[in-house]
Amino acid sequence: MQILVVSATELEIAPFLAGQTGIDHLITGVGGHACLYYLQTHLQKKNYELAIQAGIAGSFSDELSLGETVLVEKDVFADLGVFEHGELKTLFDMGLANKNEWPYQEGWLLNDHPLLSDYKLKKVAAASVNSLSDDRSLTALYKNKFNAAVESMEGAAFHYTCLQQKIPFLQLRSISNRVGDRDKNNWKMMEAIKHLNDELKALIQYSRQQDLNYKS
Repeated sequence: MQILVVSATELEIAPFLAGQTGIDHLITGVGGHACLYYLQTHLQKKNYELAIQAGIAGSFSDELSLGETVLVEKDVFADLGVFEHGELKTLFDMGLANKNEWPYQEGWLLNDHPLLSDYKLKKVAAASVNSLSDDRSLTALYKNKFNAAVESMEGAAFHYTCLQQKIPFLQLRSISNRVGDRDKNNWKMMEAIKHLNDELKALIQYSRQQDLNYKS
């Protein structure tokens, strides 16, 4: 099974890189624009049966513990639109895009990979933004608008590219902090990275086993 592991930074998957054998990886750099370009370019060179994006994320929800790892079932470009009179309007709200035109479904970038229903981790909605902020009003806008559990910078770009390229994919995230809290003394960065890499290795093993089951 040809698997590609994608991450914004090498730090996030350093333990995996130190011990992995025979699995391709791609470090895209931080931000949706970098993820879109470098992932798209890489996918032109080789065919993959599964792409896994692994990274840390902030959590909008107190129901997720710091260090906990989740799978993202749907993502959205949360800040692609207009902030007007204290309200966030998406391109779909303004009629500038069709919320059900491929690859969107009701404005979301959905993942229908069968492992999402099979695997043990929680499945959550995510919101992707270009810049992180400690502005509570902005955080509240994202949280209330999308009812997402986690926030990242590259998740929606990863979903968008994989859907357009018809590459099966999974987005794996570990919670390092609460969204809006920029005081890194409160973060659990190293714990999140450890759990992320432990779950990444387990997910790859499970994916390979299930692939054999699907083909048998």
